[in-house]
Amino acid sequence: MTGTVAHLRGQSIRNFLFLVALTLIAACGGPRESNAAPPYAAHVMDARTGETLYAENADTRLHPASLTKMMTLYITFEEIERGNLSLDTMVTVSKNAAAQPPSRLGLKAGQKIQVRYLIRAAAVKSANDAAAALGDFIGGNQEKFANRMTRTAKALGMKNTTFKNANGLTASGHLSTARDMSVLGRHLFYDFPQYYNIFSRRSTDAGLATVNNTNRRFLDKYDGADGIKTGYTVAAGFNLTASAERGGVRIIATVFGGSSTDNRNAKMADLLDLGFRKAKRNVQEVPPVIAAPADNELVAEAAPDDGLPEVEGGAGKTLRLVTAVANSPRPLARPNAETVAAAGQVVASIADDIAGAVAEANAAPPPEGTLEAQQLALAEMPTDVEALSAAGAAAAPEPLTITAKTVASPVTLVESAPRPPKRRAPIYDEAPVEEAVAMAEPAGEVITRVSTSGGRHWGINVGRFNTWGEADRALMKTQLAESATLGQSLRKVTQKGGGFDANFLGLGQDEAERACAQLQARGVQCFTMGP
Repeated sequence: MTGTVAHLRGQSIRNFLFLVALTLIAACGGPRESNAAPPYAAHVMDARTGETLYAENADTRLHPASLTKMMTLYITFEEIERGNLSLDTMVTVSKNAAAQPPSRLGLKAGQKIQVRYLIRAAAVKSANDAAAALGDFIGGNQEKFANRMTRTAKALGMKNTTFKNANGLTASGHLSTARDMSVLGRHLFYDFPQYYNIFSRRSTDAGLATVNNTNRRFLDKYDGADGIKTGYTVAAGFNLTASAERGGVRIIATVFGGSSTDNRNAKMADLLDLGFRKAKRNVQEVPPVIAAPADNELVAEAAPDDGLPEVEGGAGKTLRLVTAVANSPRPLARPNAETVAAAGQVVASIADDIAGAVAEANAAPPPEGTLEAQQLALAEMPTDVEALSAAGAAAAPEPLTITAKTVASPVTLVESAPRPPKRRAPIYDEAPVEEAVAMAEPAGEVITRVSTSGGRHWGINVGRFNTWGEADRALMKTQLAESATLGQSLRKVTQKGGGFDANFLGLGQDEAERACAQLQARGVQCFTMGP
């Protein structure tokens, strides 16, 4: 009996060892799942100048995860600024958006929800369904919106980024870099300061629920932090693009591939500390620029063949933009008009631009019912050119007086974000979480005379914009807000270097300097132009 037991025990041991050997052979010979952490990358930037202060694998193309939503929100802000959307526009949730996995707001296909709530949910909760709903509504479908995201990334200087969806869920070819995401974060801060405050909200009302910020632990812990966006997927690891300001110095940094929320936050704190140590003091601020897209890209973006109806709460999506981009009734800028926007302008150049602006006033009016026609009805100011300087007198038209009647409809604005920007921005702010307030109507019938006699050779510039329409809207909003100061000036949009300068001309030196001082007090970039 003892021998039998020993035999059986020996047989069991041999069988066990045999199974172990088979397991080892299979493990070595077959495919194995890697437990390696996602690749790490980091980038630190002086937001004032765009200078790189630190980089590690910063140009390696990796999975951005929900940092993607920064681009979705950037394009949404573009659409609002262009008049295609408003914060109150009702979005019909697509089936694609409703089917997105968590994190979610809980949207249902066919449901209608305001743009403002989708912005809050995407920015604060990082809701995948909210981001997809914005993308599908703006682009028509996921693919078209992703193509626009990639084109916009290229224009912003993001050299190694390709998007495939609006929310950052892992997809083949959906890749970006730490450097590119820092670039995008900087553009959000500079290009849309009126919306930037949303990224620092610890919680917010997203319509269906009050949602908490996925970045609130870092915002609460790091002194000066005010954004921007977290991201996580298995393929990406824990990502973060953050921004902080101390003593007038703003640093933007990006981390890819953190191993946990705490690990990512600790690395980000170290990177921002490094940035503040290395950043120079008293540097000249250099806002980022946007490359002008090719004409075919403008037309493709302006008039997508998506069959969408006109947007509730905004201008008609296709008609307005096609008119502005492809068939504008306004005359083209003069070949030498690029010299107008620079300081040190000679008297002849200022006079020539005034003559060009008068020619615009005599041009055929835009079609009735378009946004351009509404803009002219709102803010067209009368002009009477009495005299021009000697250099431009030969080309001057006959004196012209135009009388504008009182406009009955008020202009609805939204309360501004708390931090005034030191750069180009609309004269009004539309923070996506505040209630509307009304501006007083322009008063009475007014006749404005513009003349270059008596030292009225000065002008002011209030920013450079991507399109003629954006520059013209900025001029009208500025004129409505500062009509008492700018009443003797003439609006002029000048094309220069791939952008459109928004200028007021025909001012005296004191008037120009006073107007700029008042506009700068409102947080609007402004500089004077003189002979």
